[in-house]
Amino acid sequence: MNLKLYSLTKTKHMKNFIFVLIITTTLNYSYSQDFNFGKVSKEEIQEKFNPLDSSAPATILYREHKVYFNYVNEKGFEVVTEIQERVKIYNQKGFKYATEQILLYKSGSEKEKASKIKGVTYNVIDGKIVEDKLDKDAIFDNEYSKYRDEVKFTMPNIKEGTVIEYSYTIYSPFYNIDEIPLQFDIPVKKVNASVQIPEYFEYALKTKGYLAFIPKKSKKSGSINFMNRHKSGGHGLQVGSTSYSTSKVDYITNITTIDLDNVPALKEEKFVNNINNYRSGIKYELAYIKFPNSFAETFTTSWESVAKNIYEYEGFGGELSKTGYFESDIDELIAGSNDNMERAAIIFDYVKSKMNWNNYNGVFCDEGVRKAYKENVGNIADINLMLTSMLRYAGINANPVLVSTRSHGISLFPTREGFNYVISAIEVENNVILLDATEKFTYPDILPERALNWYGRLIRKDGSSLQINLMPTNISRQMVSISFSLDEKGTIEGKLRKQLTDNNALLYRKNFYGVNEDDYLEKLENSLGGIVIKDFELLNQQKISEPIIESFGFSKENAIDVIGDKIYFTPMLFMASNENPFKLEKRDYPVDFSYPKSNRYMINVQIPDGYKIEYLPENAALGLPDNLGMFKYNVASIGNNIQIIVSHEINSAIISPIYYGALKEFYNQLVQKETEKIVLTKV
Repeated sequence: MNLKLYSLTKTKHMKNFIFVLIITTTLNYSYSQDFNFGKVSKEEIQEKFNPLDSSAPATILYREHKVYFNYVNEKGFEVVTEIQERVKIYNQKGFKYATEQILLYKSGSEKEKASKIKGVTYNVIDGKIVEDKLDKDAIFDNEYSKYRDEVKFTMPNIKEGTVIEYSYTIYSPFYNIDEIPLQFDIPVKKVNASVQIPEYFEYALKTKGYLAFIPKKSKKSGSINFMNRHKSGGHGLQVGSTSYSTSKVDYITNITTIDLDNVPALKEEKFVNNINNYRSGIKYELAYIKFPNSFAETFTTSWESVAKNIYEYEGFGGELSKTGYFESDIDELIAGSNDNMERAAIIFDYVKSKMNWNNYNGVFCDEGVRKAYKENVGNIADINLMLTSMLRYAGINANPVLVSTRSHGISLFPTREGFNYVISAIEVENNVILLDATEKFTYPDILPERALNWYGRLIRKDGSSLQINLMPTNISRQMVSISFSLDEKGTIEGKLRKQLTDNNALLYRKNFYGVNEDDYLEKLENSLGGIVIKDFELLNQQKISEPIIESFGFSKENAIDVIGDKIYFTPMLFMASNENPFKLEKRDYPVDFSYPKSNRYMINVQIPDGYKIEYLPENAALGLPDNLGMFKYNVASIGNNIQIIVSHEINSAIISPIYYGALKEFYNQLVQKETEKIVLTKV
């Protein structure tokens, strides 16, 4: 990870996201609330549930998020953020909201600081409000990462029904405004946000999420009083006198305020890349700074200027231009090869085998490519810029591609801070081949899942840039063949063979790499319903251009239901989908499957002697609109054998929320069919 923080000429890590709107509801409460710190009412503590969301484990009763600039003599402006929050906890699931984490950015000797931390826990005991104050010894300072510090505290004496309240202030030397969240994973009864910015700073205001709100704009006058020091007289060894004077500069402050009531919880379910992409909030992107009697310093205007700015940075373009440290090694590797794609494959495999990722992201090199190459370890930029440089040296048209990882968010607007990752791309015959050498088992156009985040930005030496689709279009396949027999005691015994391709294979190899086989088999047995595995075999673990093939024998006692003279069993056994992952009534954010995928199961069941088939499930075929997916279930019997073929495909990595209702019903029917039982009866 490489994070650049900006005061005058530097700017901190920022995120940009998709913007969509929905309408919120309002409700009048039966009791009045005083939101001044310490003015918690008995009615708030005695509230049993949120009247708008009875399933909520907790509710934010009030949140205030205030940002303003403060001028410090001889230092300049600092950004001040004040937070006050009051939370009602209804049950034990809400206890986690009694812990607050404050992340503080740092760059070199400059760092953000948190202070004025105070908190109180409120409970009603014997009809009276009892207060427990947050002890200073319960506030912990830690180094969270290379680029962030952490302040963390947990409120004392938490119970079901507790109300907690805390506040703190963050002082930042960086001219950056963190995203201001307006929506959380629990409901909010009232939220106030205000941002006050001196006229010297121009920010682009961006809204995100699903709440309909209109920021209110206003202005106010401000001033700065300077203390000026003057020296006079004195020469040689004689000490002169010092006098002081003051001067005043007036300026205008631009104010934005937002006041919302009854903000619904943003509820997360499966298949979402990063729920924060869709959380309602406001974001300020620093556009330029212009102080009196000085030129404006511009930060973001277009993708071309962003690309040019990044490329000219020494930790990016400067590192790309270095070749001396690897030339002799690459010359030896590609000697005798005149085919560019063959050269590219040789270099790609070489970097993957030689280099080790240190788990830090970043678009800029950390220690530099020379040191990384010598020590065989580096951050994302060290490794993939090194790869790009080597490919260019070999005469291949390679360029870096800026990426925002799934955990980092989606970057849709011109911004340098929206990217935290870089990969390499080869441009050939109107095609772009994507490469990431930070994982041992990646191969061309098969990227780690963390990098599969909508779009990246390819940047060239001339400063031009190109939007690149990062989402896979090829279907990653899982093909499973199962053959098993069952007896009248409920025991099953059989064999399984599974084949995985593309991203499925990459994920398997990554999870299996370096893991003890016995430990892996123990976890596999538990995940497959407690079966006993024998004769395990794994093929093509290192042959990454070939599918992964896993096979084993299995058995389990009491695996199926035997009731009287009947046997009931699900033919898909432990491979059946038992639960619909989609549970919300409505989903406003996309369904993200990471990549298109296909599952195909071919199952052969041998029924025990003395039994006949009483009931077989009917065949079924389902489809999603616009060819987004399909499900087929076919079953047939031949003598003492039952054959089942099940196919399930999702043809798009991202599915729009307009299809959510259809997708939810699709999975409802899929689960019903995969868990439907075959019934055998004794002859």
